[in-house]
Amino acid sequence: MKTKALFNWSSGKDSALALYKILQQQEIEVTCLLTSVNEKYGRISMHGVRESLLQQQAQSIGIPLEIMYLPEMPSMEVYENVMHEKLSKLKDQGITQSIFGDIFLEDLRRYRDEKLATVGLQGVFPLWQKSTPELVQEFIDLGFKTIVVCVNERYLDQSFVGRIIDASFLEDLPENVDPCGENGEFHTFTFDGPLFKQPISFEIGETVYRKYEKPATSTASNTACDTHSNAPYEYGFWYCDLIEKTK
Repeated sequence: MKTKALFNWSSGKDSALALYKILQQQEIEVTCLLTSVNEKYGRISMHGVRESLLQQQAQSIGIPLEIMYLPEMPSMEVYENVMHEKLSKLKDQGITQSIFGDIFLEDLRRYRDEKLATVGLQGVFPLWQKSTPELVQEFIDLGFKTIVVCVNERYLDQSFVGRIIDASFLEDLPENVDPCGENGEFHTFTFDGPLFKQPISFEIGETVYRKYEKPATSTASNTACDTHSNAPYEYGFWYCDLIEKTK
């Protein structure tokens, strides 16, 4: 019998590649995709992608979607309480594992494992400690397509937001930027590839700039791109709005 697991779906490339690898193994039954959404704006936390496009992704992949609604700029206490309640309900449905697309952030993995243990779930990390240049190349070679929807101005300028990740994009990245954006340099929305029954249709809208205050407490905040920094946010983020195409 397969182990039942939830998949922490961000809508981006690392999630897509990690889910693809898990499904290829055929040892785990992914019963749902779990995504945190800003309740006020109806957009994916950190990525800023509209909930309607998230729904399209789940429908195209063919796995039920579970949404965890969060208030705007939640404190860590609020975030953890909402997460604990959601995970407890999913555990009651027979889920024993929680899958993430994290690659090398030790503090973030430790935080996730500690919080999962309080609910009685086990963390699974299919991309853990893999080479990020090799992972992003594998992602492209598999036929996945993804667009950059958020960049941290601490690492990248506005010109990178709204670009498709391809060989040209990777060549243009500064040397201090991880090619998978694992340090929070950028976030993406994956719209085509071997996971999807059909591509996700969208139009590129306006580019906006936002600046965030420091989280109420330190690590693992879900309120901005940089999820592991203890310093105040003295920098902002560029977002590319994606608009669902009407038929």
